[in-house]
Amino acid sequence: MKFTGRESGMNLKKLFLTSLFVLVAPFAGAQDAGEGAAAADDLVVNEANSLDELLGNVQQRRVVESREHSAREQRFSREKANQAKMLKDAQAERTREERRSDRLETQFEENEIRIGDLTEQLDKRLGSLRELFGVLQQVAGDTRGLFEASLISSQYADRGEWLGQLAKKMGTASQLATIAEMEDLWFELQREMTESGKIAKYPGTITKLSGDKVNTDIVRLGSYALLGEGEYLQWDPDSQAIIELARQPSGRHVETAQAVQNASPGEIVEFSVDPLRGSLLALLIQAATVGEQVGSIGAVSECYLPFCDGQGGTVGAIIILGGFLGVLLALERLLTLSLIGAKVNAQRKNPTPSDDNPLGRVLKVHSENLDVDVETLELKLGEAILGETPKLTRNITLIQVISVVAPLTGLLGTVIGMIETFQAITLFGAGDPKTMASGISKALMTTVLGLCVAIPTTLLHALVNARSKSVIHVIEEQSAGIIADHAEKSGQPLG
Repeated sequence: MKFTGRESGMNLKKLFLTSLFVLVAPFAGAQDAGEGAAAADDLVVNEANSLDELLGNVQQRRVVESREHSAREQRFSREKANQAKMLKDAQAERTREERRSDRLETQFEENEIRIGDLTEQLDKRLGSLRELFGVLQQVAGDTRGLFEASLISSQYADRGEWLGQLAKKMGTASQLATIAEMEDLWFELQREMTESGKIAKYPGTITKLSGDKVNTDIVRLGSYALLGEGEYLQWDPDSQAIIELARQPSGRHVETAQAVQNASPGEIVEFSVDPLRGSLLALLIQAATVGEQVGSIGAVSECYLPFCDGQGGTVGAIIILGGFLGVLLALERLLTLSLIGAKVNAQRKNPTPSDDNPLGRVLKVHSENLDVDVETLELKLGEAILGETPKLTRNITLIQVISVVAPLTGLLGTVIGMIETFQAITLFGAGDPKTMASGISKALMTTVLGLCVAIPTTLLHALVNARSKSVIHVIEEQSAGIIADHAEKSGQPLG
């Protein structure tokens, strides 16, 4: 096939225009993603086979673009109108808020002026009442603290809370106390004074040391003491509760507490009262008892002996153990010698010798040696008496030694305690008596323990020794009589 020059030029121009149109069409349609895409869908691009067809395609594209431009202009017009309306509304709202702000500022200034005028009028009308309300606030606050610590609050609860609210109310400048509130305050003060002189019995709850709560009858003696279950109780101001004491005072005070709680109305009962409302009772229960000063039986401490945990220490423990030993030995000797003495007295009345008593055994030696001379009989009876004497004098010397050693051991403890005291003074000075209390306590306690052991053991030794000598004297007396009678019968003079 052959082409002419004109046909070749037309074909090249056709190919260029077609390509140009195909390249421009996508970019032109992408200018508006919303409506351009829809318009591009309506546009069908056909391949132009001639210049006329290409011209028609261009004309069709111009129509579509013109329609898109018209829609876009209409949309812009509508949005412009809406924006103008929104601007106008915003300007109107701003104008209204500015007017409202001016009105509020004016009202605020007027209110400040009015508040100042009213405050001035309030100050003029209150006058001396303001001082009265200040005193009322102070009294309410002080009374609240007094009531919370008072034992009467265990019967009348929630008084402190009401007074706290009244004091808080009086602390504000905008609230005043009413006549009824002032009368209630006066009533509570009067009731506190009246109840402080009464003995009241009412149901209450006791908080035990273990945490358990026990409901029982509480006896209140004015504002001085609380009793329950026959024991002293304590009022805790912090928790506003009745609690059990960690330890009760000495026995006589507890006995009076039990007597008061068991007393009938109108009955006069002796009772121990703490005039300081619990302060002396708190100190009294902290004082060491006799058991704590001496020690507790069975306790094991550094010395591994009983009573070592007391104030007497190791020396005190040794003294007490010695005292127990001396007393037990003395009691054993007294019982044994009493029984022997009774048997010896019975033997004196009975001519038949018996082996159950020393005198009977001595008489039996005589009955076995009736045919001997006086000297031999005297020696045999002396031998029998010497054999019976150790049984009658057993442990008596040990009792005497304990009675002598006990005060000496107490003196040793005194010296040790004073040495500890001087060491404490050397280390810490003499400004604090508590640093010296331990040594002085040991010194005094060991002295007391030594004397407490020495005095009874000395008396017991004297008693046991006298009882033993009396039995030995009876045996020797009967032996001497037997020898004299034997010498008289045999006609031999006594040696």
